[in-house]
Amino acid sequence: MAAYILRRLALMIPTLFGIMVVSFVIVQFAPGGPVEQTIARMSGTAVGATERVTGSSAGDFAGQAQPGQNIGGSSAYRGSRGLSPELIARIEAQFGFDKPPLERFFAMIGNYLRFDFGRSYYRDISVVDLILEKMPVSISLGLWMTLIAYGISIPLGIRKAVKDGTRFDVWTSTIVVVGYAVPGFLIAILLIVLFAGGSFWSIFPLRGLTSSGWETMPWHQQVLDYFWHLVLPIASMALGAFATTTLLTKNSFLDEIGKQYVVTARAKGLTERQVLYGHVFRNAMMLIIAAFPAAFVSAFFTGSLLIETIFSLDGLGLLGFEAITSRDYPVVFATLYIFSLLGMVIGLISDLAYMWVDPRIDFESREV
Repeated sequence: MAAYILRRLALMIPTLFGIMVVSFVIVQFAPGGPVEQTIARMSGTAVGATERVTGSSAGDFAGQAQPGQNIGGSSAYRGSRGLSPELIARIEAQFGFDKPPLERFFAMIGNYLRFDFGRSYYRDISVVDLILEKMPVSISLGLWMTLIAYGISIPLGIRKAVKDGTRFDVWTSTIVVVGYAVPGFLIAILLIVLFAGGSFWSIFPLRGLTSSGWETMPWHQQVLDYFWHLVLPIASMALGAFATTTLLTKNSFLDEIGKQYVVTARAKGLTERQVLYGHVFRNAMMLIIAAFPAAFVSAFFTGSLLIETIFSLDGLGLLGFEAITSRDYPVVFATLYIFSLLGMVIGLISDLAYMWVDPRIDFESREV
């Protein structure tokens, strides 16, 4: 066990390094970086979403621009005509682009090994504080959506396996497949129209995680208000998540039910419930456990940009999108590093959970 864990931990290092290398190389060829965006704002041709520059605003730089000095084609940046080379050099230094790419990369990796992720280019806040600020929304969406999806899908999948081929199996399969096929944002819009004052009932709130004055409410009202705000976003995300887990559970149980040990258990006089939950359940649940980390990481870390936007929830999904569009590289690389690392750790934990489900698995003899 210990040897397997050490091998997996050692494998994480080159894997994480490779992810960062590929991402860094791709970014070097992406147009419209922070330097270009700052120059565009100073030249009045900006179309980006960002409005601030860390430490110094674009206006501070613009105050030092010399419109009469045309540097023509001497600059590598489009739109830099009329700006002095000294000013452009200051802008490059502001974002750290005055150093060669290789030096910037290894400096970034060295800082990340110390869990120093720097500060956002466009917000006067550290990247870690920015992620922690958005984390409650993502925790609320990802955690509850995963728990509810698994809490409904597993019993439903077991029931479908027991009732395989019946009318119950057919109409429940139709419902979960339709729920999977319809995009979550369409479900969100439908729920808003029906239950958030769109055209019919005004039962649930339209935006945010809490109501105004939430801090002054008694604790039990705070809890109720919190879950009241979560109903529509969680429903929008969870309906599509039911299908995969439900059908995976059903097929896994059907595969186990047809094996010889189940026939033997029934021949010994065990009840159907004893056979199902005493023998089949443990073996069939191995596939479900294997799928859980991917579902959890997807729901928790990536979030749902459209759902967050529709319900005005400022979470990690919206943060990642804004960071990419504004070329806020410290946020982009830090979130990639943190979530990739956590994803690999969760994958290791899921493998170790196999042993808890089935002690016959021998990790010591397993090759990574």
